Amino acid sequence: MKKIGILTSGGDCSGMNAAIRSAVRTGLSKNIEMIGFRKGYLGLIKGDYLVLDNKAVSGILQRGGTFLQSARCEEFKTEAGRQTALENLAKIGVEGLVVLGGDGSLNGALALHRLGIPVIGIPASIDNDIAFTDMALGVDTALNNIIYAVDCIKDTASSHARAFIIEVMGRNSGYLASISAIASGAEYAIVPEADYDLADICSQLRHRFQEGRDNAIIIVAEGAGHAQTISESIKDAIGFETRVTVLGHYQRGGAPTVFDRLLASRFGKRAVEFLLTGESGKMVGLSCHDIIVTPLEEVVKTVKRPQEDMLRMAEMLGI
Repeated sequence: MKKIGILTSGGDCSGMNAAIRSAVRTGLSKNIEMIGFRKGYLGLIKGDYLVLDNKAVSGILQRGGTFLQSARCEEFKTEAGRQTALENLAKIGVEGLVVLGGDGSLNGALALHRLGIPVIGIPASIDNDIAFTDMALGVDTALNNIIYAVDCIKDTASSHARAFIIEVMGRNSGYLASISAIASGAEYAIVPEADYDLADICSQLRHRFQEGRDNAIIIVAEGAGHAQTISESIKDAIGFETRVTVLGHYQRGGAPTVFDRLLASRFGKRAVEFLLTGESGKMVGLSCHDIIVTPLEEVVKTVKRPQEDMLRMAEMLGI
């Protein structure tokens, strides 16, 4: 290969820039020309790209988000859109592609692989819902953002004898909610993978109130329910006032943690190296500290669940 492209797609997360930097510098060290497509698959369709040299990726390691920007592209889901992307890749001379993103982005990478474009995917999603990797890019930074916010809210909850219902991201995954509940000492984690009984939660909170524990933190994964609805359901039944905080996109931004910077650097380097050794249609992942590759076909059809022992730990430690 003489020219490799890279793009970031779907929701942004901290660590994307670090992965781009690593992939670019790995390619350049092997005399490969590196091309960055703006706004994900939309950039492939529009032929919107820039040449990535050492200067282009200088100073981006510590920045959150993605300097290549990201966008969702419905047109790429069509046969005509993908054919346009193929024609543009051929016109530009791109012989391989690195795709950073979540499940939708990796499905797009698989489609390109099936059309004959060598592709390696990098898992990037704060939900940590991508199979065949212990951690995706952005997860650790998002967790640290959540913990900082919860610690601050805990101070005011204890000062005013209140229960705070804090909604975190996660769609259909309770990973962020369960792990942040353990790490912040929250009383409850409400996640889509486990049934919950609001009447039982109210009973336990009333008991806590009678013991003199007059504040609580309940962390809710957005896929398990809405914080405001839960607050309205329990506010008159637990002995103290309730307040709601929806953390929203705050969780996705900010400077990446050391863990995410290192993971991104490892992913970016290995993605380019795998392309250069003839691998395609695969995703790099982390398994017990090692970097592995898994066929994208297996990745996109496998549902990843939080570990059961983590869910049980969150429940036990919150009592």
